[in-house]
Amino acid sequence: LLKYLSCSFQILLWSQLQRQLSTRVLGLQAEKEYFQLEGYKFVILGGSLHYFRVPREYWADRMLKMKALGLNTLTTYVPWNLHELQIGVYNFKSELDLEDYLTLAKDLDLWVILRPGPYICSELDLGGLPSWLLRDPNMRLRTTYSRFTQAVDKYFDVLMPKVIPHQYKNGGPIIAVQVENEYGGYNEDPSYMLYVKEALLSRGIVELLMTSDNTHGLTCGSVSHVTFNLHMKQPTWLLHVPPPYLSANGLLPKMVMEYWTGWFDHWGDHHHVFSEALLLKDVSLNLYMFHGGTNFGFINGAQDFETYIADVTSYDYDAPLSEAGDYTEKYFNLRQIFTTYLGNLQRENNRLAGNPPTPSPHSPILAFDAAPYHVFHDVSKLSECLVLNILTVCLQPITSDTPINMENLPINSGSGQAFGYTLYSTVITSGGTLASENHVRDRAQVFVDGKSVGFLDYDNLELNIPEAEGKRKLSLLVENRGRVNYGLKLDQQRKGITGDIFLNDKPLRGFTIHPLEMKTNFIERLSAVDWAVTPQTPTVPGFFCGLLRVDSLPYDTFIKFPGWGKGVVFVNGLNLGRYWTVGPQQTLYLPAPWLHHGTNEIVIFEESKAGTIAEFSDTPDLGGV
Repeated sequence: LLKYLSCSFQILLWSQLQRQLSTRVLGLQAEKEYFQLEGYKFVILGGSLHYFRVPREYWADRMLKMKALGLNTLTTYVPWNLHELQIGVYNFKSELDLEDYLTLAKDLDLWVILRPGPYICSELDLGGLPSWLLRDPNMRLRTTYSRFTQAVDKYFDVLMPKVIPHQYKNGGPIIAVQVENEYGGYNEDPSYMLYVKEALLSRGIVELLMTSDNTHGLTCGSVSHVTFNLHMKQPTWLLHVPPPYLSANGLLPKMVMEYWTGWFDHWGDHHHVFSEALLLKDVSLNLYMFHGGTNFGFINGAQDFETYIADVTSYDYDAPLSEAGDYTEKYFNLRQIFTTYLGNLQRENNRLAGNPPTPSPHSPILAFDAAPYHVFHDVSKLSECLVLNILTVCLQPITSDTPINMENLPINSGSGQAFGYTLYSTVITSGGTLASENHVRDRAQVFVDGKSVGFLDYDNLELNIPEAEGKRKLSLLVENRGRVNYGLKLDQQRKGITGDIFLNDKPLRGFTIHPLEMKTNFIERLSAVDWAVTPQTPTVPGFFCGLLRVDSLPYDTFIKFPGWGKGVVFVNGLNLGRYWTVGPQQTLYLPAPWLHHGTNEIVIFEESKAGTIAEFSDTPDLGGV
């Protein structure tokens, strides 16, 4: 009897659950010339918004502005390299709280297309793949190479249980999931995409699967419904897509997964600006980006198509919503287009909401008084300073006869160094020609007994070392400027010094290596050390500290660095990103949640030219277009 009652009770509960979910049976379908959601015609009007590029406190603000534009779907990547910075150590807190992000999207009535990778590109360091994968000298990323798929499987075993409850058929906002990203342009292993698809399905993904590619890669890497990546100037190309790209009968719906609203910027280049374009009837789209945000810290990627160029800190992307979350002219132009489009769909009894809500006012952006830099740490004699001052808050130095690249340094529980700088020091007894043999990744400032003598990088492979008698200390401060995020060179993205450095054709030996990851806890402990008063002509590289007094509620602002050269900024211990006078970007976005009422500490690590103040502005300067 108890067994019968138990079964009857389970059946009753299941039937009630089925009734509650009766309208969530079919999900998003792609079996006709248009999408259907529960059998109703459905046009996806999406926008990309990356939780890891936006302060958590602003997630709701950005989503509400997305709805006010007329969009019904949010798309986001999931960055493996940020969630598993160290092997087996997972971070889903604060700006990386994916589940809270998905819950908020549901609460604000937005559908979600999830793009979980494992590779995501996104102009992120190594395309979102963790750098510790490159500890394996035989690693073949984005293939079925066993040690890569084993790492993916372990990551997906942690990630997917966080995703499953948020699927549409489980009452959540996720209506589709993308299988990897732009594999047709890579296509190194014909079995790989099938592996990723099965990795998703076997872990409980039940919603519509999609793949996304540029137009030249559509014939490769497709294992599900195909979507396209296009410039906003190219939408009419979709009208001429031949049937083989769609299906045997050409009935699949068309969608532009990345309808590029702008483009990303590189150091030393111009700021990119795109104009908005037209919407095509029954063509679904996703604005990439709706709101770009910021490459906080060292997370920016790079490109290398015979020339290495690193991406800037800003990910403004000329998007409808600016880097600081403010409305742009493009936003209001697109809103007018979407409002008309939604009205037409509504007259056709399409299953979409009515007119978009009225945009909310944006919080003001203030220009605070300039912060003077009157104290600093002298890092000109870098190795000595590290021993005297900074090693008290650093790891113990590593000794090695030969240089060790960042990823293979024996730190972080066997995960190596992902980001930042690494200092390599050895002893020389002569001058002559110092040759990198292209083993410096990506830029090394060279010192002899603490005095800077020049740089080694991709363009400067040799450097003259002055002659002198006796032993001298040769140091190379190497910066990882960002790993390539797209193309066929992913497996070659080891950083630091990746091979021998030669002096007069002889390889240098006997290195002392200091990792300078500049994590938050390092900056906080550095701040506790007694700072010296700045001399009239400070030596660099150096850590400089200034205080910003906020007597009101904190507001967003932009910070610029007149008189400074190239470096990194930390606000109350948090890494705001890189600055560099070569531009195009001349200001860094400083969000209000990073400030607090009262005294705020702003630490600058400057490589080559120290200024005396940091200025604040209420407008960004992203450079000439």
